[in-house]
Amino acid sequence: MKRLILATRNAGKITELHAILADAGLDLDLVGADAYPDIPDVRETGVTFAENALLKAHALARATGLPAVADDSGLCVDVLGGAPGILSARWSGTHGDDQANLNLLLAQLGDIADEHRGAHFACAAALALPDGTERVVEGHLKGTLRHTPSGTNGFGYDPILQPEGETRTCAELTPAEKNAISHRGKAFRALVPVVGELVG
Repeated sequence: MKRLILATRNAGKITELHAILADAGLDLDLVGADAYPDIPDVRETGVTFAENALLKAHALARATGLPAVADDSGLCVDVLGGAPGILSARWSGTHGDDQANLNLLLAQLGDIADEHRGAHFACAAALALPDGTERVVEGHLKGTLRHTPSGTNGFGYDPILQPEGETRTCAELTPAEKNAISHRGKAFRALVPVVGELVG
């Protein structure tokens, strides 16, 4: 069985991609970065989601000699010109402090009326092969930003993004409901035919 590495230590992401690959009939041995603990995490120095996803995928492919998939995602707010974007995880200055990031964004948008609170989650998913071959696809989830957080599922900015056509925030959706419409789910599903073509 061919092995495919996903550049993450997040078990949820691995489970999500494994299910998408299985649904497409691709029988691959999918593992996360934890399977290769000696490989250091890659610094995300790109200025787009696609660049960061490719940086991570190429680094893993080079280090292991195996095909690698990586993704990068964030929240893009219309009135902020697409910010926080690639800085979503460290918007407040501390990487990964979801609550501080959320609080800062809500404060910045405090006076913005409902009709101008459009935003979307964006995700770039990249596949890199050891020979340097690369492909990138993207997925988006459009919605509007609530004034106050609601819901306890998900993470990051999920409690304030209400997807188009929904009355609930992403954090109020079940994991299955969110995966069906999420930016990451869309990007991973778009990447599947590429994986099928290049990895098999």
